[in-house]
Amino acid sequence: MKPHGWIILDKPLELGSTQAVGAVKRNLREAGLLGKGKDKLKVGHGGTLDPLATGVLPIAIGEATKLCGRMLDASKIYEFTIGFGKETETLDVEGAVTEISDHRPTLDDVEAILPQFTGPIEQIPPKYSALKIDGKRAYDLARAGVEVEMKLRGVTIHALSIRHPDSSLCHPELVSGSQEVLKQVQDDEPLEEITLTATVSKGTYIRSLARDIARALNTFGHVTMLRRTKAGPFTLNDAISLDKLNEIGKGADIYEYLLPLEAWLDDIPAFDLNPDQARLLRQGMTLNGQELIGNPAVNGLFLATENQGSPVALAELVDGTVKVVRGFNM
Repeated sequence: MKPHGWIILDKPLELGSTQAVGAVKRNLREAGLLGKGKDKLKVGHGGTLDPLATGVLPIAIGEATKLCGRMLDASKIYEFTIGFGKETETLDVEGAVTEISDHRPTLDDVEAILPQFTGPIEQIPPKYSALKIDGKRAYDLARAGVEVEMKLRGVTIHALSIRHPDSSLCHPELVSGSQEVLKQVQDDEPLEEITLTATVSKGTYIRSLARDIARALNTFGHVTMLRRTKAGPFTLNDAISLDKLNEIGKGADIYEYLLPLEAWLDDIPAFDLNPDQARLLRQGMTLNGQELIGNPAVNGLFLATENQGSPVALAELVDGTVKVVRGFNM
């Protein structure tokens, strides 16, 4: 049986999202699961993570790739450290320093400023980003020395708070110096860095958020650590390491690591269809919503299943009529 679902990778430093997808494909190929030609499984990721970022990277396999667009719309949670005193070209540790300040904020300063960056805000994306400008990636233009105008865009910061340095969500190898930070916080001394937790809408650039917070504190700053701890419903508890992923290619049972396709749809109802209803949806036909098992009364998306849970389609009920949004061939 072909695997359809999600591998949630705890992406390590310096591995790009495309490389992570390649690693999944390689392991599927070595395990004899990838297939060939028309039977070859599709593999894609549900939201890019920078090479210098770590954490939750959902990778869709097979029919789950049809939900990647929905994944891009999901809110996400990040932990990130702002190093104060320097702003860089890339707004992270990789770029050349462009601005310097001797001023350092205190913990009280940071706590006072965070409400200004909570809720709907506008931000200018980094020049070194994957946004397209006149058909070209912004980072390609920036690397070529082309001056580009990055336009303001609206995003929503659902929650923003200071993370305690001993938080178990942070990767141990990424918290060097955290005891010194704790001492500084306790003594209310000027901070060299601060680590924050942010729950954000789609399209939010954490590097831009860090830059703007630092500037609002009358200094400069850049991201020195970035870790995604949640994407949609998926958390670090769902994630596996690259070493675990590589065990699949060596014969480990993929279903020990594969989350089902419907795991991404746990925030919508599911209704089981009879064989005739399932056949009609697979053919792209509409259904009378009143005839559905469970008889949903509210317009909206739902997961149509057959045989007590096998996904048939992501469907939508609109004014009594059920239409297919995404059909699944499983």
